[in-house]
Amino acid sequence: MPPTLLTGNAAAAWGARLAEVDYVPAFPITPQTEIIETLGGWLDGGLMPGRMVTLESEHSMLTAAGAAAATGVRVFSATSSQGLLYAMEMLYTVAGWRAPFVLVNVSRGLSAPITLEADHNDILAARDSGFLQLHCADCQEVLDSVLLAYRLAEDPQIRLPVLVNLDGFYLSFTREPVSLPEVEEVRKFLPPFDPMGIRFTASAPESQAVAVLGGGPYSYFRYETHLAALNGVAVYEQVAAEFTTLFGRNREAVESYRTDDAEVVFYMIGSFATKAREAVDRLREAGEKVGLLRPRLLRPFPASLIATALTGKQGVIVIDQNLSVGHGGILHTELLACLYGRPGAPPVVTSFIGGLGGRDISPQEFYHMVTVTRQAISSGTVPPPRLLYTAAELREVRKLQAIATVEREETAPGRKAADDTGAVQETADE
Repeated sequence: MPPTLLTGNAAAAWGARLAEVDYVPAFPITPQTEIIETLGGWLDGGLMPGRMVTLESEHSMLTAAGAAAATGVRVFSATSSQGLLYAMEMLYTVAGWRAPFVLVNVSRGLSAPITLEADHNDILAARDSGFLQLHCADCQEVLDSVLLAYRLAEDPQIRLPVLVNLDGFYLSFTREPVSLPEVEEVRKFLPPFDPMGIRFTASAPESQAVAVLGGGPYSYFRYETHLAALNGVAVYEQVAAEFTTLFGRNREAVESYRTDDAEVVFYMIGSFATKAREAVDRLREAGEKVGLLRPRLLRPFPASLIATALTGKQGVIVIDQNLSVGHGGILHTELLACLYGRPGAPPVVTSFIGGLGGRDISPQEFYHMVTVTRQAISSGTVPPPRLLYTAAELREVRKLQAIATVEREETAPGRKAADDTGAVQETADE
């Protein structure tokens, strides 16, 4: 079948449809809503089995998803940004239930101030919840990752929910060619969900509950969840190999692009990695030995795979599309921890914050980051993390601030303000 032009949202919906999900608890939020609308249309039209229920909030949506998955049905849901934060309490809870299902997050910058465009603070706020995480760079990868996520979530060695992340607007509403596999092909890769004896039935009533535990038992169960998540690296590699055999697309846990002989490597996640890939090609043409390393699997963190891929490199440029306020980039910190204590001289690691609120990263900025990193390699002095931001952008912000200041002063009580004729008059105090 020839590829079909699909948005990232539609690709996510197709992933759920091909996975033959049973239940879709939903709550709409921009820019995720198209996923739910698409699935709702298919369910209502009889094009796929299953049931959708609209809940009153993301908190209730995640509660319903976890409860349904615990009964042995295959569950899918989706959210974004503030919605993911509103459900945060239940992310930890359903992961503690060991309820396997897939949740798509369409990344959007967090308020305040408010934006509708993408960065990764929402998804990275969930990194410690117990959900595994897959990060997508294009629309085909969105569909593929949903199928991979079910294999991970439902594997007996894991049994944890999985978040699949795509960038709002840059992927959610961007149409790209997507190959849709036949459902018979998908069934070879993703068999029906085996609940391993946990299915609830009326003929065999059973109850489950979460008990209040002391520190000893609590530590045991939390660490069991951690160990199950760590199993995800080996399971993912096995599942990705099966996926490549069946569908011909390589979905390794860590994507390496032109890194074999690279001296300097970009390190980042998400759709902006496609910009980095283009920058690598242009820099190669200019004689720069650069490459790109992109984790698809971010939880569990594939530390050994990343460290091995960066062995022998002179420099690593970490581009964080997030900001841990008061500290810096999250990916930068985690990469430093990954490289610390390993044999051999580590590469020089530079940190850049870029793409916040969907701000573009230009080709010139990719070139600039290589220049800064080359200088750090030569001098042995690593510069502090810096924000990718131009003088023109700063001038525009300063202009808006100046306009706001003038307007505030003109309308403040007791200040002089212009009347309708342009004459200056005193504004009376209230």
